[in-house]
Amino acid sequence: MVCLGNICRSPMAEGILRSKIEAQQLSVEVDSAATSDYHIDDVPDPRAVQKCSDYGIDIRHLRGRQLQKVDFKTFDYIFVMDRSNLESAKQLTDDYADIAKLDLLLNLSSPGENKEVPDPYFGGKEGFELMYQLLDKACDRFITQLT
Repeated sequence: MVCLGNICRSPMAEGILRSKIEAQQLSVEVDSAATSDYHIDDVPDPRAVQKCSDYGIDIRHLRGRQLQKVDFKTFDYIFVMDRSNLESAKQLTDDYADIAKLDLLLNLSSPGENKEVPDPYFGGKEGFELMYQLLDKACDRFITQLT
């Protein structure tokens, strides 16, 4: 799961997906990262932590990190939150097999529509609820694909 800073959207997506994987007792590795280096080693935004906590998901232990070229070898899927981060992620590799692993996360729940997960960072609490609902639905679709 990839966004700009790895403190709002992508850690929430990681936490949501991880909780669904654990509930299904699947063996799947999940991680999140940023395309920028703004928040390396930072904890998730308190509003993201609270919103996940509202749904019984604890993301307090997550720390920001930057997406790396090795991630394309480690993971089968790399979901990004918006087109800008999709383009930034593509800059890390020129391998077509790596690029094929990239997709917008919301293409899971709205195939081919290329919708973006809005960045709630500069907004209020309602943006985090909307984001949670979008991420939750997309993660449900991904779990369905895995099982």
